This record gives sequence, structure tokens and C-alpha cells, in this order.
Amino acid sequence: MNTENKYLSTFQWFVYLLANSIALPIVIGNVFHLNGTEIAALMQRTFFMVGLSSFLQARFGHRYPIADGPAGSWVSIFVIFASISVEQGLSIRETLQTLEAGLFIAGLLLLFLGMTKWVRRLLFLFTPLVTGTFLFILAIQLSGVFVNGMITKQVGKLDSISLLIALFIFFLIILLSAKGRGVWKNYAILIGILAGWILFVLLGKGNKDMTISSEVLKLPEIFPWGLPHFNGSIMFTAILFTFLLISNTIAAISAAEGVIPKDNRSMQDRLSKGVAAGGLSHLLSSVFTTIAVVPLPATAGFVKLTKQYRVFPFFIACVIMILISLFPGIVGLLASLPLPVASAALLATLIEMLGIAIRSLTKQTLSDRNITIIGVSLLLGVGTMFLSNDTFSGLPYIIQNIGKNGLLVGTFVAIILEQFWKEKTAGDSIGS
Repeated sequence: MNTENKYLSTFQWFVYLLANSIALPIVIGNVFHLNGTEIAALMQRTFFMVGLSSFLQARFGHRYPIADGPAGSWVSIFVIFASISVEQGLSIRETLQTLEAGLFIAGLLLLFLGMTKWVRRLLFLFTPLVTGTFLFILAIQLSGVFVNGMITKQVGKLDSISLLIALFIFFLIILLSAKGRGVWKNYAILIGILAGWILFVLLGKGNKDMTISSEVLKLPEIFPWGLPHFNGSIMFTAILFTFLLISNTIAAISAAEGVIPKDNRSMQDRLSKGVAAGGLSHLLSSVFTTIAVVPLPATAGFVKLTKQYRVFPFFIACVIMILISLFPGIVGLLASLPLPVASAALLATLIEMLGIAIRSLTKQTLSDRNITIIGVSLLLGVGTMFLSNDTFSGLPYIIQNIGKNGLLVGTFVAIILEQFWKEKTAGDSIGS
């Protein structure tokens, strides 16, 4: 790889890490009614954790160039607890302290399972059918986040110009990825994001509310909302959610193995180290009070679109992300990347992720049993996403935490059906 391509690869990885880091802190900030300064601080800590966690995973964990980013699955937990806290009469700060405790518990469990390698004993639960179901529902869930991010409103009305630019970016990236050659194909996402950003600025659609901090250097705060607050509800939720996090790591590694040239490391080894690194990342996310970051399965789509297989440019991009997070002024400037632009680019990467999910689901013969398990899991998981927020009101909070999370419901239904519904063999049929 020549020097020019190395710089472009590093820059493209950095933009991808950045694009994945911007949207969800803004979503969480709005859910918890944080002010502009608090959202900017949350975004700074998120940038720091994304760069640090991605580096740790690629160097000591699963060792693939897989971007870590704010977990969409954890966002659902944050949103659920925000609504439940109103019923419990908790303040925003108390709710966030409870969520810190959840991240801490999940981190300890993941670190223990990874370091002891006990996670390998759970590998039998996450068959290609379960992994495919997880990826499929996650793609549907994220598509809702990204499509919503492409749609902006002004004075209660749809901003059609912003939406058209976002759609233009989305189809431009797909076109370049499918028909482009050389630089145009390999840097399709970077080209799309830069083109969209320029269009937004030229048409006066840039971030007019952007505030640049006067501080030159600022280290991430530790427990900015107070020490973690532990209770039975968050402990049970975190323990249950740990299985979903393991499924996420397996899905990310499996997806990467499908597009990155293989080496002599085994899946079991990558999983143990990846889960341990994920546990450390969750503990640090609790300490710095951010949305937990996890390996993003959608990165496989980015890698396949851009042919970015090398780890070194990825390392450099992670270090740049960490360093930039220490400068509030730069964070504020980068945070001005229009949300519709980032959302459109990320939506394009979900196409390949959805393809990986479908290929995983069809690895086994589509027998009546398998089709039924896939259908039931997807229908219940996706269907749960459309339930209103007050559907489970009045029920125990643990049931609310599970029932409001379509990804959790669909994945666990797939695991249960896969384990307890065994397909009859030819010998069983003859004996009966």
C-alpha cells in the first residue's frame, strides 16, 4: 500500500468511526433532556471510548479491524429506563447512576467469561440461525434509527431539501460501491460523506447551533453523574443483557470472517479475547459514563465496500480519535457533521450486514423447523419494536425491560426454540 492510499485509508476509517459516534449521544442527550454543554461532554467521552475500545479490540481482543461504536442495543435499555424512571419517581441523575451500574455489572461478567474462557462453553447457544436472527433484527432496528436521522424537521414540517441530500448520498454510495472502480469504489463512503457535508454547507443547511468550547484541552470526566447505583432490576437486566452482548461479539467476528482474509487464529480464541476486551470496555464506559461501545457487525459491510483489510491504518485512526477527543474545540467542529449525512452513509453499510444475516440464516437447510424458528423469532422480535411505550406499564420493571426490547425478545426466542426443538434424524423417524 503506497503512502497516499495509507493516508486515505486512515482518514476513511477515522470518518467511519466518527460517523458511528455522533448520532446516538445526541439521541440519548435528548431522551434525558441534557443541555448543550452536557451533550457536548457526552460526545467527547463517547469519541474517547470509541477510539480506545476499537484499539484495544484490534490489538488485544478479536484482532480484526472492526469499529467499536455506541451500542444500539444499549440505547434501547437507556430509553426504557428513562421511561420507567418517570413511573418510579426517580430523577434523571439517579436513572443515569443506575445505568452506570448496569454497564459495570455487564463489564465484570464479560471480563470474567472472557478471561476464564468460559464463554466458549456458551458458544453452542449461538448457532448460525441465532446469529443470523440477531443480525437481521439489529439491521432492522438500526435502519429505523438511521432513516429517522435522515429526516429533519423545521418548524414542525419535513425539511425536504435535507432529505433529498441524504437520499442522494445513500444512493451515491451504493452506486460507487457497485459500479465504481479503484479509488471511487474503495472510498465510496468517504466520498459520499464529504459530498453530502459540502452540499449541506453550500445550501445553508449546516449545524447553526454548533457551539465551540473555549477550553483548549480537557480530559474525560470520571463518573460525571455520580457513583453507580445498584438495584435488583438493573442487576437482572445486565445479567440477561450480557448474553445479547456475547451474541453481538460473535456476530461481529463472524461477519468479519466472511469478508476479511483468514489467518491461523481460531474463532474460539478471538471470541474469548474479544469478550474480555469488551468487558474492559464496558467497565470504562461505566467509569466515563458513556453509552457502552461494542464491536459493530455493520463494519463488515464497510470493509467489503472499501476493501480496507489492513489493521495498521485502523490503529492510526483509533489513536487520532482518542487524541481529538481531548480537544473540545475540535470535538465541537466534528460534531457539526450533519446528522442526515452520517445517517445516510451508515444506512448504506446495513445492506451488506443484512446480506450477511441472510447468508447466516440459510447456512442450514431451510427445513420446516428452521423456517418456523426464523419466522417466529423475527415476527416477535420485529413486532415488539412497534409496540407503544405504555404497553407494559404497570407490570414488574424486569418484564418491562425485556418486553420493550425487540432485539432481546427475538434473539432469546431463537435461542430457546433452537435448543429445545431438535430436528428428528432419519433413525428417529424409522424407530417411530
